[in-house]
Amino acid sequence: MKKIIYILMSVVLLTTTSCEGFLNITPDGQAKRDELLSTRQGIEDALYGVYSQMRSQSLYGQELYFSTLEILSQTMWCNGSTGVTAMSEYDWAHSSVKGVFDGAWTAMYKNLSNVNSVLNAPLVKEATAYPFTVYRGEALGLRAFMHFDLVRLFAEQYTLNPAADGIPYATEFSLNTPDFESLAKNYEHILADLHEAELLLADEDSHEGDGNYMLDRQIHFNLRAVQATLARVYLTMGNKESAAHYALQVINDGKYTLKEKTEVVNDLAGVLSKKETIFGIYHAGFYANVNAKLQQMTSYFSLDLRGDFMSLYEKDAAGSDYRTMAYFSESGTGSGTKYRLSKFTDIYELNNNAANRPADLILGINMIRIPEMYYIAAEALLDSDYDRALELYNAVRMHRGLEQLTDKPLTVELINDERYKEMIGEGQTYFNMKRQNLPILSHDGKTTYQPSSGIYEIPIPDAEKENRN
Repeated sequence: MKKIIYILMSVVLLTTTSCEGFLNITPDGQAKRDELLSTRQGIEDALYGVYSQMRSQSLYGQELYFSTLEILSQTMWCNGSTGVTAMSEYDWAHSSVKGVFDGAWTAMYKNLSNVNSVLNAPLVKEATAYPFTVYRGEALGLRAFMHFDLVRLFAEQYTLNPAADGIPYATEFSLNTPDFESLAKNYEHILADLHEAELLLADEDSHEGDGNYMLDRQIHFNLRAVQATLARVYLTMGNKESAAHYALQVINDGKYTLKEKTEVVNDLAGVLSKKETIFGIYHAGFYANVNAKLQQMTSYFSLDLRGDFMSLYEKDAAGSDYRTMAYFSESGTGSGTKYRLSKFTDIYELNNNAANRPADLILGINMIRIPEMYYIAAEALLDSDYDRALELYNAVRMHRGLEQLTDKPLTVELINDERYKEMIGEGQTYFNMKRQNLPILSHDGKTTYQPSSGIYEIPIPDAEKENRN
């Protein structure tokens, strides 16, 4: 508990005593910002502030996790909500839809500016030894991670058109976004940041537990988070060899492992998985967002699961899939009975029993988990090493209570099915569909949206374009 309290104190320090200097670029603000980032403590506080901003509702605290991205994949919907309906119909011109993406764009670039403030501080920019190498490695990894999600949202799929226009890649502390660049240049910058971060964080294990900042490395963009993100990026670029290399590196490292099937229930319920979470964001207030949007049944507001979601869990379900018990609950009675996505609902908060939550559980958002690395490696190896791909695919199935696949050949479609079942609600399905240029079946099963209909063409916010005229 002491380490969590320390994090809270650090965030409070940033937001109450240094936020003006950190975000204000007037001469006076510049001086305060430089003073803040001239000490080890100040740099740590600033990085905690970056993590804090990532959990905002405009970003991973809601929209880029269980809400907007899950609506776009047709996993979640809301009867009667005009905004959600417009989002589910890919009506990019609708004011509510534009507002969500404007908010995500603005919040992300603001936080990227915060990251760059840390990276450009002399102690970090010129880092050659611990702990400043760790600070720089984390910050570079975060910069690449956030840019990658912006690219996946607002640019074309790389494998379809690598010569397409990209987004601005921010490398300076500024309230204005830099010039746009090509998609190929975006990926060049993302990979460069990640590979440098990998080198800088190579010895982080030897410093684990050295002071409060080196505790709970799951809530920092650690070495395995960098390698896992490299696996995501390379798969998105169509480089299967490199994707498999980094996914297997994380798997074989053994730092994070698949939990047993009996550990599935409540493992992600408002907390970071002890065994599986490679990177997560500490968020004590996550329950409030999740409860209102997913657990409750508020008309025109709460999000419902697509009507046929359970059929996917029943498909090829030889064995007992423990995820059906862990991820979903029934609410209501009779004809009003509905399933709720309770995967992220903190059971201690739900039962007014937070005081009895085990102290070693970290409240927060699971951003990258080890099962994803198994799916990436399985897909990447499917054509070159089928037996290994099947072994990886079956490993997750067995740890979820299912029997091994033996009666049919492993295909990308089967990997997609398992990936969907495992990662439902975690904001990755839409990106996976876009990467493969897949059609998307509507939540009610009545409409199939084709890639050619613009479902993957989220426009750059109007305000961004207007500010450049």
